[in-house]
Amino acid sequence: MEGGAHGFDGSAFRECFSLSWRNPYVLRLAFSAGIGGLLFGYDTGVISGALLYIRDDFRSVDKNTWLQEMIVSMAVAGAIIGAAVGGWANDRFGRRTSILVADLLFFAGAVVMASATGPVQLVVGRVFVGLGVGMASMTAPLYISEASPARIRGALVSTNGFLITGGQFLSYLINLAFTKAPGTWRWMLGVAGLPAVFQFVLMLFLPESPRWLYRKGRVEEAEAILRKIYMAEEEVTREMQELKESVEAEARERGSSERVSLTALVKTPTVRRALVAGVGLQVFQQLVGINTVMYYSPSIVQLAGFASNQTALALSLVTSGLNALGSIVSIYFIDRTGRRKLLVISLVGVIASLALLSAVFHETTTHSPAVGSAETRHFDGSLTCPDYRTSSSGWDCTRCLKASSTECGFCASGAGSKLLSGACLLSNATVRDACHGEGRLWYTRGCPSRYGWLAMVGLALYIAFFSPGMGTVPWIVNSEIYPLRHRGVCGGVAATANWVSNLVVAQSFLTLTEAIGPAWTFLIFGCLSVAALAFVLVCVPETKGLPIEEVEKMLEKRDLRLKFWAPRGRASKNDGL
Repeated sequence: MEGGAHGFDGSAFRECFSLSWRNPYVLRLAFSAGIGGLLFGYDTGVISGALLYIRDDFRSVDKNTWLQEMIVSMAVAGAIIGAAVGGWANDRFGRRTSILVADLLFFAGAVVMASATGPVQLVVGRVFVGLGVGMASMTAPLYISEASPARIRGALVSTNGFLITGGQFLSYLINLAFTKAPGTWRWMLGVAGLPAVFQFVLMLFLPESPRWLYRKGRVEEAEAILRKIYMAEEEVTREMQELKESVEAEARERGSSERVSLTALVKTPTVRRALVAGVGLQVFQQLVGINTVMYYSPSIVQLAGFASNQTALALSLVTSGLNALGSIVSIYFIDRTGRRKLLVISLVGVIASLALLSAVFHETTTHSPAVGSAETRHFDGSLTCPDYRTSSSGWDCTRCLKASSTECGFCASGAGSKLLSGACLLSNATVRDACHGEGRLWYTRGCPSRYGWLAMVGLALYIAFFSPGMGTVPWIVNSEIYPLRHRGVCGGVAATANWVSNLVVAQSFLTLTEAIGPAWTFLIFGCLSVAALAFVLVCVPETKGLPIEEVEKMLEKRDLRLKFWAPRGRASKNDGL
């Protein structure tokens, strides 16, 4: 194993499973804390389907793209605050207490959203949920990391990533289950309160992180927990010695970590290098566009030419399932392949997938079905789109949906193929029902296309490559790269950077697709993915198999290698940065 800290000759994946028989206590800690990841995933994924039905219930939401983006992104804004406060709370009150507070926020947000009478209450509920998500996003992997043996730490932290994607997959299943139920989106959003209560009860009976306890002077408590985590006495002794060395190093520094400023941290070479890698990974995780897929997946499917809400949700379930499957793949490879290699492979696939999506949406928007005058006259003249009445020459579906004077929709051909000429009509419930009444498809967000299936292939490939690498590795790296004495604060900075980037993407995606089209939007994400690949190659160290305390020693030596494929023993002296 790299670093030489532990003799380990099997994969961490197999070791993780065998641990359930030899020491189930560690898995109990990991999976109990990991429910926070499930809640994180559910609350970020559920809005994508709920939004389709919220638009149907609230006309003001349906008319305003910015209001849709606000309902989605206010959870992200809350998460920014939650992550920032979570860093301080983790150091001051402990990891366990922070998880309990996050559960209370999840539950409160679910209740407020399920009982919403208008967009304002929905936004308030989303802020509460966001606060919980922000705290859980950094606290759950931190708790798992500090309560895990080093040899399987990556695999166990990956279970948190799996539960995040599992929560997103569950949200799509719940969305589908309630599409025909009265109240649709209220059930979708309210269900999140149940796992929050379950985790709250479980965490009441679990201990605090042993590393946090040791740092607070509660040495006997920390040692007692470590004896439950490690089965061999020599492992406990070594872990206690490493904790002692870390705390003594902290005592030699000026001031305590509670009072140290971010400026002082940045001036410390070890912390600065860790922050560059950790914060950079969190920012690029969002800038490659993942949450456009998770927040707006059904809307993207509709842009690709699939009209109905149910079809959009069903197809989105495929991408969400691949996301969860990718997390399982990550658990297997993370401690075998290494963090850095997994990131590189992931980003290469993401770049190729985004290039495919950009090309497909370009073809979709430039080759949409024509608007036929006969097809339009088939309906009552008062239902015709006003802009089309003014100038009907050269119109197609794409132009119809972009009509400037009022909202218009495209009623596809009833002649057996949706790709033939259709009608451009006013967009309202009456016209939609009239179109459906003749067995035709009604489009308001995307146009019929023969390339729709290829867009789904592109989305599936994007998720399949993103999830095992960029989906889980940034959280794992951030849970193990910072010095113990600054881990809570640095983790809060990184998580906050993640959510700020998330907010930018969530609040701009629908606006970008309207302004420049989905093809150019995905091309922008592709260019950002190229920048992310360059960043990983230059700035991210390999932490595979290293005990948390040895990661700090590695950073002190500036051991960041450009030749990510080379074994540590063969790396050139010039590889360090």
